[in-house]
Amino acid sequence: MTLYSRITGTGSYLPPRRVSNDELAQELAGRGIETSNEWIVERTGIHARHFVADGVNSSDLALEACRHALEAAGRSAAEVDLIIVATSTPDMVFPSSAAILQNKLGIAGCPAFDVQAVCSGFVYALTVADAMVRTGAAKCALVVGAEVFSRILDFNDRTTCVLFGDGAGAVVLEASDTPGILASDLHADGSHVGILCVPGHVSGGQVLGTPLLHMDGQAVFKLAVRVLEEAARATLAKAGKTEADIDWLIPHQANIRIMQGTAKKLKLGLDKVVVTVHEHGNTSAASIPLALDAAVRGGQVRTGDTVMLEGVGGGFTWGAVLLNL
Repeated sequence: MTLYSRITGTGSYLPPRRVSNDELAQELAGRGIETSNEWIVERTGIHARHFVADGVNSSDLALEACRHALEAAGRSAAEVDLIIVATSTPDMVFPSSAAILQNKLGIAGCPAFDVQAVCSGFVYALTVADAMVRTGAAKCALVVGAEVFSRILDFNDRTTCVLFGDGAGAVVLEASDTPGILASDLHADGSHVGILCVPGHVSGGQVLGTPLLHMDGQAVFKLAVRVLEEAARATLAKAGKTEADIDWLIPHQANIRIMQGTAKKLKLGLDKVVVTVHEHGNTSAASIPLALDAAVRGGQVRTGDTVMLEGVGGGFTWGAVLLNL
C-alpha cells in the first residue's frame, strides 16, 4: 500500500499582548523615531502584531499551538512519534526547541529537531515530515512554526521593527492511504544572504557582530514575488494541477503587496488568498500555520479544499506545498 501524509488538525497561539500601530508609534516616538499607523498600513497592510512577555520563549508558544492542533486531530501527545519545529528564534543555542517542546508535552523517545529556513521554515519542515511519513519513519507528526522575533528587532529602525511579531502555529500530520500533501518544491540561494539576516553570533561569551535583524526591503520584495510564483508553478506541475485547481492560497504573511503580487501572477483573485498579516504582522516561520489555523477555524478553508502554501525568507530560501485538506 502506498503511504501518504495528511493534515488532521491545526492549532495556533498568539501572545496576549496585542500591539497596535498607534501604540508602537508612541513607543518609537520616545526613541526619537517617527512613524504612524497610516505609514505602516500603506506600505505593509499591517495594523497590529503580538509581542511576548519577558521569560516567554518559542517553545512556550509552540506548546499551546500543539495542544490546540492535537485537540483538533483527536490525538494525544503520547501518540506523537515525530516533532519538527521551524524557528529562527530558538529558546537557546542548543538543545533544539523541538526537544524542549517534547519535554513540555510530557513525552520522550521520538525524534525531535529544529529546521532553520527563516520565513520558509514551515514549508521546509512540512516537506521533511511528509517524506518521513511516506517512508514509514513516522505515523503521527507535530509540525510547528514558532517565533519570538520581537527579541531580535532593532527598534531604532522603523523600516523593520514595525513589520514583525511573535506567535506559533502547528499541524498534526498523519499517515494516510489517501493523498494529503500532493507536492512540494524547495529552494535556496546563499548568494542573497546579506539582504535579510541577523549578522551576529556568540563567541567566548561575547556577542560578535549585530544580533539584530537587517533587511534590504526593496531587494527582498523583488526577489520574493518572482521566486514565489516559480515555486508555486513548479509545485503545481509536480502534482499535475493548474492554478484553476487552487481553492486557497496561503502565502507567508510578510507584506500585503507581496501577497497581492503573487496572487496576480498566479491569476488568483484576492478572495482566494488567506490574509492575516493585518493582525499578526510577519511572524516568520509561524506565519503560514497561523494563517492556516485561522482560516480553518474561521470556516474559510474546509475539508476537501486544495490549498497552496508558500514561503520565502532569509537565506535566501523559498518553497511551496500543495495539499488537500
